[in-house]
Amino acid sequence: MKLLPSLCRGLLPAVLALHTPVALAHLGYPDTTSVTVRRGHPEDMFVGATFGALISRDSGKNWHWICPDAMHYGGWLPSSFLWQADGTLLAATGADLIRSKDGGCSWTVHSYFKSQGLWPASLASPESNPSRLWVSTSRTGFPNGVYRSDDGGETFTPTSLRSETVVFTSVKVAPSNPRRLYVSGSTNESQRIYRSDDEGATWEELLHPFPEYPPRAYDLFVLRVSDTDPDRLWASVFWQGWTYVLESKDGGRTFRSILHPEGQERDAVDEQLMGIEVSADGNTLWAATPTRLFRVRAGEARATQLSLPDGNACVQREGETLFVCGASRLHDWALATTPDEGQTYTPLLNLPDTQPPACPYASPVYDICRPRWPQFAPTIEANPALPPPPAQEDGGTPDAGSPDAGTTAPDAGPSEPPPAPPKKDGCSSASGLLPAACFLALSTLRRPRRRNPENRHP
Repeated sequence: MKLLPSLCRGLLPAVLALHTPVALAHLGYPDTTSVTVRRGHPEDMFVGATFGALISRDSGKNWHWICPDAMHYGGWLPSSFLWQADGTLLAATGADLIRSKDGGCSWTVHSYFKSQGLWPASLASPESNPSRLWVSTSRTGFPNGVYRSDDGGETFTPTSLRSETVVFTSVKVAPSNPRRLYVSGSTNESQRIYRSDDEGATWEELLHPFPEYPPRAYDLFVLRVSDTDPDRLWASVFWQGWTYVLESKDGGRTFRSILHPEGQERDAVDEQLMGIEVSADGNTLWAATPTRLFRVRAGEARATQLSLPDGNACVQREGETLFVCGASRLHDWALATTPDEGQTYTPLLNLPDTQPPACPYASPVYDICRPRWPQFAPTIEANPALPPPPAQEDGGTPDAGSPDAGTTAPDAGPSEPPPAPPKKDGCSSASGLLPAACFLALSTLRRPRRRNPENRHP
């Protein structure tokens, strides 16, 4: 998968000169980036986006905006979110672990990682035990490790997997055996998989030199573990400007490339990999890039590019249904479902239908995001009008001790902004919302890529 052209680097100075205060990441189109369905409550859906997030509590009939400022994004975007059955939303941004306990209306930065200078890169939780959380950290030049919570993220303790030199890029739990954990790790010289069969008490290190990718492959990420076989998993590795999707059937001891099988031309998929999804039986894999969605079936020699989506892609499977990100500007939906692997789609979200924040008066999202709505709405062609404020706004200033006083949650951590993300090829993130004129000018260009799976660090 080739790196994107350097065209947007030439545009960067002009675009930065035009930015305004609201955050729109990656200097690209406003696009959806991930979808999360609440465990046990399929009517509740949460969509990550380059402009914050969108939430629906009625099976996709209505979608409301949450601005990135209220979510403590800083310069980082989570690759995915975790929505627990009790309503808690969590995400590892690459700089912080953020969470919301009230359906996305207030967000805090977890103080455990913040106070120690740890950068959470990946988050996992077994569906059979949602109070158990696993977090890997990935800060170059700092001690990193894998951390465990047994109380839904209130407290964390380190496991025995710690290193002064390794960045732990991703952690995954085997759905069919939650005692089996996989963690991918990287150094400047080597890639490895760490495997635990006892919930992180002990670890086996599996070094992967990848001799088929000389002189050195890098950025190894474990992406998925089979629903039914704890020894079957999928990962990705980066080499000479291409991302390869790999499969292991022996618990991570060996891998083979399945996105670029032997003899297949490399330009079959010429963009960076953003994420994958796998069928329940493990025999069909979907790979999303910043603009397209590909399908690879067991036994097929080549990946098939699906006709839709076009211009933006992500994929998430819930049962037998695929949730797929798309581009409203090209085919009138930013999120849709397909029961037949992309033959037909049922739209769930079109960005122009997005509504203002729906959080209660005096909540952080209400206070921060609502004033930004009239400026933001035109960038997605939504109605910029705000509904009348609730009656509570006429009741005077809340008492200092009241719930509406706007006090900071105890685990919010230090107030300084998260560290700036590392520089990357192509367009970088910026803390500004592109004005409509600049946005229209960019619409003739190819959209720059989003951050790599699991918040990749170089």
